[in-house]
Parts: sequence; C-alpha cells; structure tokens
Amino acid sequence: MYPVVFTIPIIDFPISSFGLMMALGFLAATWVTAARMREEGLDPELATSLLLYVMVGGVLGSKLYYAIDVSLREGLPFTSLLFARDGITWYGGLIAGLVMGMVGCRVNRIPIVTAMNCSAAGVALGQAMGRIGCLLVGDDYGHATQVPWAMSFPQGAPPTLELVHPTQLYEAIWLLGVAGWLWSRRSRSPFLFGEYLVLQGLGRLTVEIWRINPRVALGLTEAQWIGIALFTIGAVSWFRFRRQKPAT
Repeated sequence: MYPVVFTIPIIDFPISSFGLMMALGFLAATWVTAARMREEGLDPELATSLLLYVMVGGVLGSKLYYAIDVSLREGLPFTSLLFARDGITWYGGLIAGLVMGMVGCRVNRIPIVTAMNCSAAGVALGQAMGRIGCLLVGDDYGHATQVPWAMSFPQGAPPTLELVHPTQLYEAIWLLGVAGWLWSRRSRSPFLFGEYLVLQGLGRLTVEIWRINPRVALGLTEAQWIGIALFTIGAVSWFRFRRQKPAT
C-alpha cells in the first residue's frame, strides 16, 4: 500500500496515490479518445477540451453523490462530507461526467453519439487506473478470505489486518479487459458506449459479490442495483441503434 506518493514541501500537502492514478486515468482516457476521434475524422485536440468538461463533472458529481448518500444513510454532516479530501462515489461521477460531456459537445459542435462512442474504450481504461488507485490507498476492498492472492490493508479506509478479497484489483482487471474488447469493437458496434454500459453493469454485479457493502433490497447492494440499471440502459440503447444502423 502506498496511500501517499509524496508531500509537497513548504505547504506540506500530501499527494495521494488515488489522486495521482485518477489524474493519470483522465489523461489515458483523453489519449484513447483523441486516437478514436482522429480515426473518425474529427480534430483530436477536441478530446482535451472535452476532458475539462468531463473532469469537472466527474469529480464534482462523485463528491456530491457521496456526500448526499452517506449523509442520508449515516446522518453525517453533508458539508463536511462534501469538502473532505476522501470519499467519492463513481456512479455520481458517471452521471455528472456524461452531462458535462454533452455540454462540451454542444459547445465544441461535436456529435454527442460520436463522442460517446469515441470515449467508450478510454473511459474503461481510465476507470481501471482509478481502481488501481483504490487498491493503493486500501479503499473498497472485500470480505475476509483465505485465497492465495488475499491482501490486508493496515492503512486502508477503514484499516484492516484481516486478509480480504482485493476487489479493487478484480474490477481493474475486468475493466482492462473491457477496454480491450471495446477497442476491438470500435468499427463494428452500432453503439459502443452501450456495450460499455452493459459490461460495466455486469462487472459491478459480479464484483459486489465479494464486497462488504450493505444489501439494500432483495439481497442486492446499491451498486448492484445501479449495475442492473446500467446493463439495462446499455442493452436497450444498443438494440435501438442496431435497428437504426446494423453493425458491419
């Protein structure tokens, strides 16, 4: 575990490994998106412009979702949660990032569906890197286990000396596979972002089996219900675009 990579001198400001990996994830996603935009005959420099919109929406959305969710479930002060350095929720970042990305498309006159398809593989890659950041800081781990690859997180959030499932690593490996699949499908899929949503939903449903999140309804966690929603939205949108323009 490496929760802090280094500390900025004079101001004594720690740079967390998660923050570093999240920043690298945004950059990797932008690079892949730019490559796809070039293939589609668009100006790849526009990927950087979209990054600014998506990054602002993603970070603010993930913090806002986390603060609202935890304050409602645990009764903690909303403002303190919102401005704390730790604590984000990915689904809030996805929603707000999509909204702000659409705003960026309008401003830069980029077709929204084209931009979504161009960004699909990059989003999966960037998310995988973010999950590696979760592993480095010891967040989002799973149940206690005796599997050979089990880990403990003595400086985690929260700390644990038990050997547990490194579910952050499970999801990172899954998402790297998803990124590779989406890249291979980039010229054949009727709606590539729909495939990302389907695969993301499946990953969430599966990885949550080993996570320690509370069950909220019908024996499923909040993340699993969101995974079902993502799968459904992705599948419906994929079939809708397939009817409009069959894959080649």
